[in-house]
Amino acid sequence: MQSTLKSAVTFQGVGLHSGRPVTMVVRPALASTGIVFCRTDVLGRNPVIPALWHHVIVSPLNTRIENSDGVVVSTIEHVMAALAGCGITNARIDIDSAEVPIMDGSAAAFVRAFVDAGVLAQSSPLRAIEILAPIEVKRDDSIARLDPATSLQIDFAIDFEDAAIGHQAKALNMANGTFVRELCDSRTFCRKADVDAMHANGLALGGTYENAVVVDGDAVLSPGGLRHKDEAVRHKMLDALGDLYTAGAPILGRYTGVRAGHAMTNRLLRALFDTPDAWRWVTVDAASAARLPGVGVSRADLYAVA
Repeated sequence: MQSTLKSAVTFQGVGLHSGRPVTMVVRPALASTGIVFCRTDVLGRNPVIPALWHHVIVSPLNTRIENSDGVVVSTIEHVMAALAGCGITNARIDIDSAEVPIMDGSAAAFVRAFVDAGVLAQSSPLRAIEILAPIEVKRDDSIARLDPATSLQIDFAIDFEDAAIGHQAKALNMANGTFVRELCDSRTFCRKADVDAMHANGLALGGTYENAVVVDGDAVLSPGGLRHKDEAVRHKMLDALGDLYTAGAPILGRYTGVRAGHAMTNRLLRALFDTPDAWRWVTVDAASAARLPGVGVSRADLYAVA
């Protein structure tokens, strides 16, 4: 069945790129609402933005959504991943700034709060998007692809010059709490040279060594080092789960990303929905429900989370 939170949860922090303070409240919502953001600081314009693929505007550094009145919310990918990974299908997210708080750079704080609040099953049936045929988009050496599968699987590979990252690859089935146990505490990462360039262009103003993994060659500059040896590729998988959730429903299919990012995943969703024969809506039954992200998540899954 569809689901929502049992009670509202509040997050306070700063935007990664804006550096501005932000308060965000994730609230329960009625069945079939989906995930919607509401800018509480906006007056005279429509403040509501559905977190859907056709509202995403091109942004290489994060996922940004915009409505027809030009109202935006950016860096939604981590909270979207937490909602998907906890199996929450309906939520209203009130936010008083244009960017989701970065927290510690991962989705762990969101997951912990959602699990503590509890997930409420609703009376309406849940639909999922079943992939029927391969869909692929390419750009230079980046690839994003969806293939048929009986559950959501994510296969990702990255390559970076810095030896602290280098080549990393990982594949996981997202069913039965995998996201919470394996991915949700992996932080966003960047090269020190990129940080300097972003600062020069007025970006990453809220970034610190505490809310991002910063590397320089073979050195990890963030205090405490890495949470996982392959934390970088795990975070890319976290991002992919959040970006895929802008499809508007769980996906039953295998996602493959090779040096892909937010823009590539959105291009993939656009290609998918432009190809009607490549997918179909399916009503989730007990058997397929057990293969969805978030089903079976418990507080015990949080013990491994930073």
